[in-house]
Amino acid sequence: MQKEFIESNPILKLTIEFAKFILDYCDTLDEIKKYTLSKQLLRSGTSIGANCMEAQNAESKADFIHKIKIAAKEADETQYWLILCNYGNGYPETSNLELKLTEIQKVLNKILGTAKRKHPFSYILSFFIF
Repeated sequence: MQKEFIESNPILKLTIEFAKFILDYCDTLDEIKKYTLSKQLLRSGTSIGANCMEAQNAESKADFIHKIKIAAKEADETQYWLILCNYGNGYPETSNLELKLTEIQKVLNKILGTAKRKHPFSYILSFFIF
């Protein structure tokens, strides 16, 4: 049941897939003893999906928007940590993660734009356009 729900929800599907890539990348960072950045990236990169999941049970339209905004902020923070990896010496390639993150950011922005219009709340939860 939950797997079907996630598979039918584009933002949840994207963020869970992204979180799996983040977990793998952070394992690689730990192997090369880049613990500080690994910890920060792990927290922000997995928090995007956690906030999107929480938004699915929002108490109101305002609560939904707030939770999606938090997810967008976590995505921005994740982007920052990935940029630091690109500028640092000895860090693995991040371009694949950056592409996936950009896709998530576009979807989050679309969700926010849709949610801020005058649509009924139930419509917002099921309306995701790429």
